[in-house]
Amino acid sequence: MTVHLQSSLWKLRTSSKSLYKSVYRRCFSTQEVIEHRNRLFNNEQKRQRENVGRIEKIEVRYLGLPSNETLFMNKNLSTPFNCAQHFSEAVCENAVLALINGKKLWDIHRPLEESCTLQLLHFKSQDPSFVNQAFWRTCSFLLGGVLQRILKEETGLHLHSFPWPSLKSGSFVHDIALNVDSWNPSAQDLKSIAIEMMKFATENHNIERLEVSHEIALEMFKDNPFKREQLPNISNKNKGIITLYRAGEHIDISKGPMISSTKYINKVKIPSVHKISKEDSNLYRVQGIALPSGFTLSAYAFDILGQRAKKLNTMNLLMESVDPIHSDEAPSMQQRI
Repeated sequence: MTVHLQSSLWKLRTSSKSLYKSVYRRCFSTQEVIEHRNRLFNNEQKRQRENVGRIEKIEVRYLGLPSNETLFMNKNLSTPFNCAQHFSEAVCENAVLALINGKKLWDIHRPLEESCTLQLLHFKSQDPSFVNQAFWRTCSFLLGGVLQRILKEETGLHLHSFPWPSLKSGSFVHDIALNVDSWNPSAQDLKSIAIEMMKFATENHNIERLEVSHEIALEMFKDNPFKREQLPNISNKNKGIITLYRAGEHIDISKGPMISSTKYINKVKIPSVHKISKEDSNLYRVQGIALPSGFTLSAYAFDILGQRAKKLNTMNLLMESVDPIHSDEAPSMQQRI
């Protein structure tokens, strides 16, 4: 955590409205909330691993470079990354997402559940659309974690949600609630968020996926009124299961998939913040752009993308659904960007 940012960001006017006062009241500090969530995540992750029981073998037919191979892996333990380790360091380094049986997107560090075919996807795949969407989703997810790191306690920050990633929209976003009437961060403030996000990325956190019960998720997010409101709908759509992701200490709800590690996020810019709520609440949309590691773009070209991304991204704002859950099925051709 950056002490300078924590102590100086931002001079915000506290809301005088009483209607939503209870929404922003906190019983615990942000750090205590984060530690509580991580304890629950660790305990459930450990319990699930211990419950695997007798190890069963599955047949994984790998399709790709350097050659097609058949691997015998451990059911519910081995991951696509473990499969990549049977080949070369380059294969491991390039793989950021997996495709199972030619149709289902799969996180690199998510255990395989049955015999299947496996393709490892990377940023320079012939069709990078799936990877690009996962990258954009991951950026939205991490932006929430960065905002938790740097916004002061008195802002009353609650993470709300982030919509389906759309490269066509021009930016990734995270919607947040603050206990302030008017948040107008300066250009330097926005630059500070981007710098903090790039620092977070260099910490090289593997991005972990964990499915938990509705009850565990409710306990994890009991401090967040928006998550509490969203959880029943998510649970009903997924047979009582809530999918969580973690990077470092940051945990949030998303069906995914996401890229394998924060290290693949390189250059970041946060062009704008927009107030998106009605008069009786304070919801803000924070918008960003980013480049994956290994890609270069001139400062001029990146600035043009940043200027474009300043305009309000209306994803989900003009739609009936504001469900923060994203499908892990490969999108149809019509859904691709």
